[in-house]
Parts: sequence; structure tokens; C-alpha cells
Amino acid sequence: MKRIAWVLVLFSVLTVSVFAQPKQGSTLEAVRKRGYLIAGVNSSNAGWAYLKSNGSYEGFEIELAKALATAIFNDPSKVQYRPLTSKERFTALQTGEIDVLIRTATFTLTRDTDLALNFTTPYFYDGQSFLVRKDSGVKTIDDLDGATIAVLTGSTGEITLSDIMAARGLKYKPLLFESLEELKNAFFAGRADAWTSDKSSLAATASSYPNAKDYVTLEATVSKEPLAMAVRHGDDGWYDIVQWTLYALFLGEEKGITSANVDKIKASSKDPEIQAFLGVKDALGQKLGLSPSWAYDVIKKVGNYEEVFNRYLGPGTIFNITRGLSVPWTKGGLLYSPPFK
Repeated sequence: MKRIAWVLVLFSVLTVSVFAQPKQGSTLEAVRKRGYLIAGVNSSNAGWAYLKSNGSYEGFEIELAKALATAIFNDPSKVQYRPLTSKERFTALQTGEIDVLIRTATFTLTRDTDLALNFTTPYFYDGQSFLVRKDSGVKTIDDLDGATIAVLTGSTGEITLSDIMAARGLKYKPLLFESLEELKNAFFAGRADAWTSDKSSLAATASSYPNAKDYVTLEATVSKEPLAMAVRHGDDGWYDIVQWTLYALFLGEEKGITSANVDKIKASSKDPEIQAFLGVKDALGQKLGLSPSWAYDVIKKVGNYEEVFNRYLGPGTIFNITRGLSVPWTKGGLLYSPPFK
């Protein structure tokens, strides 16, 4: 009986100690106290995230960071961009160097579990392929037997390249780089026969190259590359903010709410979901620890998903990247927001 009693006492002590521990400060609290968001990004991925000569960052993923800053501060400029290589990016997030990673990171099971990261719904559905010179004679993956292939170390592309070549019994020489800028310089200087990466990145880079017409991306798609934002495990409230900010961009496009018409729609719409979405009623933002008008602020100051995409990657740009599955579910795509209610 004494032993049982002591076990019960010990269990009670442990239970109290576990549940009585003070809650650690949330990421949102830290960001607000600091006064700005720290986002891990690329600095040389044309159209997606790149550092301009004047020291400012631009690109589709930069706009996602601005949307998050707007949701928190109602100010898209409240972001510090931390340039990271493929090899550095996840460690920087794990150690708290950054608050959120927005750097063409593919959502995989291993990264979700082994790296203790939470990924949002993908913001772009991509796939891996190969960029080659048109005059190389390479038309299919099998034509790359014995080729030197440039790839970023620490990327899913590196693993997929090894798997696909082994499965086909093809030999190749990997030319590994930590920096995208170094890889591009080496490839366009002729040091590699092919460059493998996400199709969208290959298309964006090739389009911005002076001799773009000399290169072509192979038709083959050898992997699924769902690109998503990532945060650390352990702060569900912060994850919710990042996730629902992305959903706000999705819903804005789905409902046809743009930065140009959001004021008119807010004042006139009788749609209950739109009223809740734009903060006319229900104050949904407070459930996230944000202002009731947070989603309105995001659409007004950054735009909806389509606006953001077209600004840097769409038909009006030199990249003219096809959205593929990255369109609203109402148009047969995979961009889908749960109800704002």
C-alpha cells in the first residue's frame, strides 16, 4: 500500500509540474516585441525572391512575407529578410534565427517529422525537371546518361536526381552547389550539361538570362514539389497565423476581392463569409490574436493570390510561368481555403 501511495504521490507531482510550467513566450509575442518579422528567403531566385542592386528584396515569396507582416502590424514593410542557402534554411528556422521560412521549400514527410517543422498548405504546386541547351541534343532523361548535372545541395532535387538516375540505370556526375547564384554562373558558363530543379525556378531563371532562347526545359516531370511556408513545431498559434494569412490570399482570389475593389465589396457585400473575412462582423482576427481587419488589410495592401502571382511571375512578366494546379478549386486547381467562419 505504501508503494502504491508513493507512486500516486509521484504521479501527482509529475502531473502538476508538467501542467503548471509557465507557457513560453509565443512567436507572435516575440515578433511584436521586436517590431518586425524575420523571414528566411532566397536572394537570387528570379521572380520568386531576389535581392536588387538597391538593397531591396522583390518576388512572389517576398510578397508572402509582406502579407504576413501586414496581418500582424498592418504594415508590409515590417519585415527583415534573411538570405539563406538551401543547406542553411532549415537550421536557421530550427534555431530561432528566423520566424518563418518562405524559400521554395518542398513539403515532405521527413522534413515535417525529423526536422520538427510545420508546413502550411502549399502556395505553389511544382515539379522537378532539367534545363539543357537546345543544341545539346538532349530530349529525354535517358539522353542524360553520363552527363554532368548541376544541383543544389540540401535540396529535394539532389535526392530525386539520385533516385531517378539509379532507377533508370543511368550514370551521371553531380555538380553540387550551396549557392543558387554560383550554380547559375557555373551552368551558364558551360560547366554542366544540365541543371535540375523545380520547373518554375528553371523557367524563371532561363527567362531572365540574356540568351534564354538557347535553353529549354525538358517536358518530363520527375517529382512532386509542393512548395510551402514553414515554422517550428510547438507554437500552434503562430502556425495558425501563417496558415490563415495564406488562406486569406486564396479566398481573396476565389471571391474576386482585389486590392482595388476591397473597399467597395466590404461596404456592400451581403455574403456572410465575405463580411466575416473582411472584419465587418464576427471579428475572426481576434481568434488568431490579430486585428478584426487583418484579412482586409492584407488584401488592401498586398493583394490576393492572383495579384501577387501576376505581379512577379505571371503573364505580364518576362517569366510568364503557368500556374498549373496552383489555381482556385473553382477553376479545377488545388488552391482551397477552409471557410472563414
